[in-house]
Amino acid sequence: MRSVICFAALLLAVGPSGRPAIGQDTSTIDRGVRIGIIYRAGVRPGLVMLPRTGMGLDSVRAIVARDLDYSDRFEVITLPGGDSIRLATPSAAPRGTGTRRSGTGTAATGGAQSGGLNYPLYQALGADFALDITVAGDTTVATLHDIASAGVRRAVRVKLPRPGDPDFRQAVHRLADQALQAALGTPGIAATRILFVKEGKVYQIDQDGVDQRLVSSTDRQAMSPAWGADGRHFAYMEFQAGKGWLYLQEMVTGKRIAVSTTGSALDFTPAFSPDGQTLAFSRATEEGTDLYTINIKNNCCLRRLTVGRFSDNLSPTFSPDGQRIAFVSTRPGLPQIYVMAADGTDQQLFAPFDYGVTGSSNAPEWSPDGQSVAFHRDVAGTLQVFVLDVRTRTVRQLTSVGRNEDPTWAPDSRHLAFVSDRSGYRQLWIIDLDTGRIRPLLQQSGARLPAWSPRLSEAPSTTP
Repeated sequence: MRSVICFAALLLAVGPSGRPAIGQDTSTIDRGVRIGIIYRAGVRPGLVMLPRTGMGLDSVRAIVARDLDYSDRFEVITLPGGDSIRLATPSAAPRGTGTRRSGTGTAATGGAQSGGLNYPLYQALGADFALDITVAGDTTVATLHDIASAGVRRAVRVKLPRPGDPDFRQAVHRLADQALQAALGTPGIAATRILFVKEGKVYQIDQDGVDQRLVSSTDRQAMSPAWGADGRHFAYMEFQAGKGWLYLQEMVTGKRIAVSTTGSALDFTPAFSPDGQTLAFSRATEEGTDLYTINIKNNCCLRRLTVGRFSDNLSPTFSPDGQRIAFVSTRPGLPQIYVMAADGTDQQLFAPFDYGVTGSSNAPEWSPDGQSVAFHRDVAGTLQVFVLDVRTRTVRQLTSVGRNEDPTWAPDSRHLAFVSDRSGYRQLWIIDLDTGRIRPLLQQSGARLPAWSPRLSEAPSTTP
């Protein structure tokens, strides 16, 4: 008992790592699972991953713990392994469990076979939830304990692919998302991927910065990747003989088809409509650059949305309801963010700016919840990421350290991936708008033009 009291006192003395109260760029490189002990009301609940040994699930627990940490919705509490602390009690099984499931457990893991969790101790350590991942036969069981109610919130049972299987990591990511949903009632973003361009080829990487794979299927220069709403297709531009061709490609098979009527000019920056039936894109000719749409369901019906008249219009992005398109226009002189109806009518300035003061604005992307548009803007000769409030049409600067550009939204509309040279070279970073936490996604130079996927309900393996 004395060892438990001493351990709890030591952890309480450490205290949680500090976080900013508002979503601004703190320039802090934040890696791994942090130690956070005291739950601060109104901020984030504490969550502890119960340590287990000898069950062959170390990689599963590591991926899930990292996913929940990267969700930025919990203060993740770490506990030491070993038998020095008794985290289980010999009391009856917790409420909501019925008879206790089979599985390996020791006194130190919080899952002694003779009793339930030591809920008072976890509560003293600042935990609101405890997640226990075990195995029963060929089934992985993730049991979420509600510490305050001293019972099980939910038990998720899944059959995971073998480690090394192309679908293994995405299956584990989906398990993490189910745990987050059970705890907070909010969908997660663990089972998502990010496309990006490096050295003229399109790659994908999991949102936790692991499992990078080549997905473009030729050696020609590729640019402007964009996800389809189903997460099973993507579009991109490919240079051929001085022209820009648009292609649609399946993620699983690598099979691709050319988009009808493209390739006669420089066609680039494709963007899917939310229903997946329409592709908007930019077309550059000797007369200038304008926006077009084409029906990709029937591979027909090219439609011109803008007529430049000595100005350029490019980089379309659909609103989530498909009713509007935000885009870049040079009609004020420098490029700025405009908006129009999806049929090209009612074109107007979207993101306010000061003539002669505000620098050029580019690369808009509408958030999945429809409330914001992210873009980058020139500030004193350096690009920074901004966010436009769609309702009030006010903008706020999100980044300030280094050069930051090409933002892309996660499905939760609170995380953004972007390109930054803050570490000395251009690489991919992720920022959480609610907490201001920032982390590197890919610590390799040369990555650009990221595009975040929708939630991937199934994990398609990629074999170009």
